Formats: sequence, C-alpha cells, structure tokens
Amino acid sequence: MSAIQLTTPNGPIDAYIATPAGPGPWPGVVVLHDGMGMGADVQGTARRLADSGYLAIAPNLFARGRVRCVPGMMRELLSNGQGTTVTDILSARAHLIADPACTGRVAVVGFCLGGGFALLVATKGFDVAAPFYPSGRGNYDKLLRGSCPIVASYGALDPANPGRGSKLERVLTDYGIDHDVKTYPGVTHSFANLTPAEPVIRVTGLGYNEEVTEDAWKRIFNFFEIHLR
Repeated sequence: MSAIQLTTPNGPIDAYIATPAGPGPWPGVVVLHDGMGMGADVQGTARRLADSGYLAIAPNLFARGRVRCVPGMMRELLSNGQGTTVTDILSARAHLIADPACTGRVAVVGFCLGGGFALLVATKGFDVAAPFYPSGRGNYDKLLRGSCPIVASYGALDPANPGRGSKLERVLTDYGIDHDVKTYPGVTHSFANLTPAEPVIRVTGLGYNEEVTEDAWKRIFNFFEIHLR
C-alpha cells in the first residue's frame, strides 16, 4: 500500500494504491469510501482487491475538507450531475489506465456515499460497477441507461434503500445490462464496513456481518472474472 498525489483537473488529491504481488499487468479497481472518509476500512478493501489480483486505487474524496466537500457531493449525487467528485473519480480511473501495470479494464467499487457515485459513473467508461448499499435518489431508470455491468449488494433492513435492490434489478433487466443484484436478509446499511462506531452498533444486533460480507465479495470477484479478466 502506498500513498500518492492524484492529479485531477481541480488540483491534486491524496489517494492510496494497492498493488498485487507478482507480475502484471492487472485489471484495475477504483475504490470509493463511504461517509466516514479515508480510513483503515477503505484501505483494507484496497488490500483485499490487490490480494485477489487487482490494481486498486482509493482516492480521498474528502481531500479538500469534509465540511467543504460533503454538501457539494450530496448535491452532485442527488442531481445526477457532473462535478468535482465525478471528475476526481474519473481521474482515478485515468491514472490506472495510464499505468503500464494495468490492463486498461477498470471497475469501480463503492460503499454508501461511494456506492451512489459508483452508480453515477457506471455510464462513464468503467467496465464494471460494484456498489454496496448506494446512497442517492434511487432513480435508476434515468441514471443507468447505457451502464456497464453491475454487481450490487443491499441489506433488507437498510432504511436508506427500501426496496431498491429489486428496483435496480428490474431496471437493469429492462435495459439488457448484465447484472448480479442481491438483497441480504437480516442486515442493514454498512453491513460490509468496519467503522469506529462498530462496538456501539453491534449492541443493536446490526452493523458489520462477516458472513454476508464474504458472500458479497465472492459474487463480486466471480463477476469481475467475467467482465474484467
């Protein structure tokens, strides 16, 4: 794992790169953090991807300051717009594509806020999008025409995404987009993230669920084998 300065049209931001062992080139993955920002959890995701043979980059979408960034990010996400965050994400993709260690095929993985942006950029040159419980308006019919293939994971108890897993599946089926969408019973938002609040959340019986998380990653890697390798 190494820290870099990622060049974007709006100035440099910090990012992490996780490189697989052995000879490349490898497919690439852009990893988008949730509302907690850059931390051990997103770095762990990048390492998981690298350990599975993917060149991973995790851009810090809060690099210009969380208080400054979040309101604009939410406006961008809810308006399905092109803005600073989308530009940062596409800059991360361009960084991977320009790297001789990358095959040129690139996926995007995101959680919560990052999951919403993973769907938002699914029509912007990525080869696969893998959102976990994506934030946003849920207007998939307007957002995803012409999208890349999608492998998505939801929690049935997630109050932020009621019924959205089945809605996404219907839209992708109607549009003829290859997909794997699964809504997991008994889990809620952030079931695949280990956050500093985990000890408190776990008292409620919710929070991180290792079994479900591992199943979701198994589906993602199977999907990547088809669309990235």
